[in-house]
Amino acid sequence: MFQLDDKFLQDVGLGDLPAEQKQAFLDHFREQLELRVGTRLSEGLSDAQLEQFESFIDRNPEKVSAWVTANVPNYAEDSIYQQLKSGAPADVPELVILSEYASLKWLGLNRPDYRDVVARTMEELKTEIIANRDAILGSN
Repeated sequence: MFQLDDKFLQDVGLGDLPAEQKQAFLDHFREQLELRVGTRLSEGLSDAQLEQFESFIDRNPEKVSAWVTANVPNYAEDSIYQQLKSGAPADVPELVILSEYASLKWLGLNRPDYRDVVARTMEELKTEIIANRDAILGSN
């Protein structure tokens, strides 16, 4: 996967942003990426599918539990779940981990191209940044 960090800023030519602007720019980039990816992934999905996925995002305990029980009852043995759990801070509630796991499994079933969509969208945004870096840096 990708990291939105100082290396990313260097890669797109924004390594010279003032320190106080770096995190704000990364936050804005992450929001744009999530918005565009979400829009593209929702294309072609039914209202019921979108509602189901939203229940994972909203961390609805009943709906998350019901979906996991019906679709991946042995989730605790899944390496993806184990990786999410071991990578989470100790104080993260189980529902957060289970919701993240359910959303990944759901995407794998309903939008198996989601990784490609994320990668393409990331590259498009990077290209836009590179094309506009002088304006972003205020040096045009």
